[in-house]
Amino acid sequence: MKGLVITPTYNEVDNVEELVPRVLSQSPDLEILIVDDNSTDGTGDKVEEMRKTEPRLHCLHRPGKMGLGTAYVDGFRYALERDYELVFEMDADFSHDPDSIPAFLEAIQEADLVVGSRYLNGVTVVNWPLHRLILSYGANLYTRIVTRMPLKDATGGFKCFRRSTLEAIDLNEVNSDGYGFQVEMNFKAWRKKLRVKEIPILFVDRQVGASKMSNKIIWEAMWLVWRLRFDALRGKL
Repeated sequence: MKGLVITPTYNEVDNVEELVPRVLSQSPDLEILIVDDNSTDGTGDKVEEMRKTEPRLHCLHRPGKMGLGTAYVDGFRYALERDYELVFEMDADFSHDPDSIPAFLEAIQEADLVVGSRYLNGVTVVNWPLHRLILSYGANLYTRIVTRMPLKDATGGFKCFRRSTLEAIDLNEVNSDGYGFQVEMNFKAWRKKLRVKEIPILFVDRQVGASKMSNKIIWEAMWLVWRLRFDALRGKL
């Protein structure tokens, strides 16, 4: 099945040059879409230069920092307007290992959404400070308790959707960002009784560039899980 890996970027010029060939080497049926938020370090220009010799590389140029959630939604729409059957979410900073893609391709054969989990088999996270690990693990425990969604890692951003899964979700109603966006997409797929499967991944914190995490994103996710739960109870999901 033809697949598209969506990778949002903002100032990732030091990563994209290596990331693109690593992703494309995983399968001849894969293509990659960079969604660049007008990076100030020339990421968008670098991608355009690479596109001259790589027909499986595509790019959406956005006018500024508009958020992770909208970047993925724009990428989803790009995929749905074309003939992709599988759609991946993947970070640009190598915290998501491109060599894990074949495991997703295998798992999606019997699932509608495959989620890469940092907490399925213990904790498989490298180089995170303890406070960041506690925050992430606690956020997932909190999400699981409030939403009752049976995922060990509902906030992770390495995943693979079937086309039909994205078509079943009203993308116009997805407005969250960061952690919250990942939770919302998982929850809506799960509420529609689609097959959601977790597979273990090794998550390695970025070596180059700066994290985009913020307190705003964390607080948004904390409130979002309650909104999702109440919407579900009211039959809105």
